Amino acid sequence: DNNGLVTVKVAEVAHTIFYAPQYAAIANGYFKDEGINVDLTLASGADNVTAAVLSGDVDIGFCGSKATIYIYNAGEEDYLVNFARLTKRDGSFLVSREKYDDFTLDDLKGKTVIGGRKGGMPEMTFEWGLKENGIDPKNDLSIDTSVDFAAMEGTFIGGDQDFVTLFEPNATSVEKQGLGYVVGYVGEWGGEVPYTAYNAKKSYIKENKEVIEGFTNAVNKGLEYVMNTDSEKVAEDILEFFPELSLDELTVMIERYKTNDAWPNSTEITEKDFDHIQEIMQSAKELDKKAPYDKLVYQGS
Repeated sequence: DNNGLVTVKVAEVAHTIFYAPQYAAIANGYFKDEGINVDLTLASGADNVTAAVLSGDVDIGFCGSKATIYIYNAGEEDYLVNFARLTKRDGSFLVSREKYDDFTLDDLKGKTVIGGRKGGMPEMTFEWGLKENGIDPKNDLSIDTSVDFAAMEGTFIGGDQDFVTLFEPNATSVEKQGLGYVVGYVGEWGGEVPYTAYNAKKSYIKENKEVIEGFTNAVNKGLEYVMNTDSEKVAEDILEFFPELSLDELTVMIERYKTNDAWPNSTEITEKDFDHIQEIMQSAKELDKKAPYDKLVYQGS
């Protein structure tokens, strides 16, 4: 307990404006209203997040729901179950080294792109979007899948690739330096999925249903707040989480995600959306067998 609150340790996969509703929920006291003190740590990469949850180092993981599918299919007995989503699309923006007045995906043909780590959701979603728009990701362009998520901005700035996919604040950082231009949103091309979701071990959910439901309520309040509040006010609330940014910069980034419909109206993970994320994984040849929705998604008691 922490002043009468239950402390819940949470590992997040990345620190990005894409997760603004989470930070708003913390800043505005929505978790405390539910009797929860959130101890948030960064565990870069879904593999590190899931390892922390499985080992018991943290109570709740926050990462792409695809990680829970891999773990279930690997035969883990106390597997990870998703219970709330925070985002409903990919959070990556396509950044070009050259300026385009009227960019289309056909402009990628013959070009080089830093797409993200092979098997990661940003890369798989990007390839799915290309295929859905008639672009062959293997033959029409060259996608570099060797660069870790955290190194993508620096690799692009120091390299000669034509494009890179970046989350915020990295996409705006490249623009601000005059080294690139945002020309598209990968989330638009990939469709709706439970892109980033909270998960916990099956046993933890069973033993802590009140905590899980309170946590979910707080996240829902964060989503509702961000969706219905002026972006500058949201930026003021969460600026403490991004001290390296100015209020104006943060406001622009939040508005960019809002405009591109990145956040859902609620934390509910539908069977349709969960199936779609597995379709994307199968299309990328990273998944042999789909995992059951009723096993990997907790919908409350």
